[in-house]
Amino acid sequence: MKALWNGIVELGKDILRVYWTLLKIMVPTLIVVKLLDSVGGTEWLAILLSPFMEVLGLPQEWGLVWAVAILTNIYTAMAVFYEVAGQADFTGAQITVLGLLILFAHSLPMEGAVAKAAGVPWWMTIVFRVGGGLVIGWLAHTVYQAGDWQQSNVNLLWQPEPLGEGWGDWAMDQLKMLVSIFFIISVLMMLLKLLRVLGIERLLHLMLAPLMKGLTIGKEATNITIIGITLGLSFGAGLLIDEVKQGKVSKRDTLIVVCFLGLCHSIIEDTLLILLLGADIYAVLWGRLIFSIVLIAIWARLLSKPDDTYPSPVTHP
Repeated sequence: MKALWNGIVELGKDILRVYWTLLKIMVPTLIVVKLLDSVGGTEWLAILLSPFMEVLGLPQEWGLVWAVAILTNIYTAMAVFYEVAGQADFTGAQITVLGLLILFAHSLPMEGAVAKAAGVPWWMTIVFRVGGGLVIGWLAHTVYQAGDWQQSNVNLLWQPEPLGEGWGDWAMDQLKMLVSIFFIISVLMMLLKLLRVLGIERLLHLMLAPLMKGLTIGKEATNITIIGITLGLSFGAGLLIDEVKQGKVSKRDTLIVVCFLGLCHSIIEDTLLILLLGADIYAVLWGRLIFSIVLIAIWARLLSKPDDTYPSPVTHP
């Protein structure tokens, strides 16, 4: 009984440690992003992105939608999309290209800060996620144009509620998100502990062995990779930071996993959101997954430095 109690106490300490690590990263970042938005930062970013929209076959004003996604999240970007798009006609190809841009590069300040704490420099996050988004967006646009696919107009399947604009509404939304993260982290860490006790962890390692081998990642990072792919980068990276500090996952593997999760995370929820806009599931699900695996697999084979030369996770980001 005492051993069980000690195990529960230890698990509670682990949960609080991981959650506190994420809070120290996320809260300052959320405040900075809100301040930037209040002084026109989003509009300036939209101006910078507008020229790329034309190259990708999208209306220039959709640059604002991607800018909002980059600085905030997919939900907010969807709400802005409905305001910007209005009653205009647009094709399935255009929606899919925009969806790929959003899936690859959204919530960058917050998720980039979490990635930085895990040892991934800012420039690498921006290159992989913004650059990767532009590349796959261009590839999708080129393929759709060449094959004359997805050229019919689409009907919007869902429209979000109007967003609150005041600081009070914003603060309440962020508080709800941070509280929900605590409960999600708690469930995830209890689940990881249960998987190890029941021996299911070994089965997961066998199932994902081909993917992990292709990405040259050790099996120790398998569970965290699954969590990141299904639930999100912040959760996966937050747990990875803790694992690296305990010496369970190498710094090289952490760098590769976090970069991979930057391109391909929360693959269920995020994909469903983009599908509500009318995007092509083959591109936003399988295209995103295959592109991410190929890109990271190629890059991972170029990383041959000793593990102690890679950046370490930070305690105080």
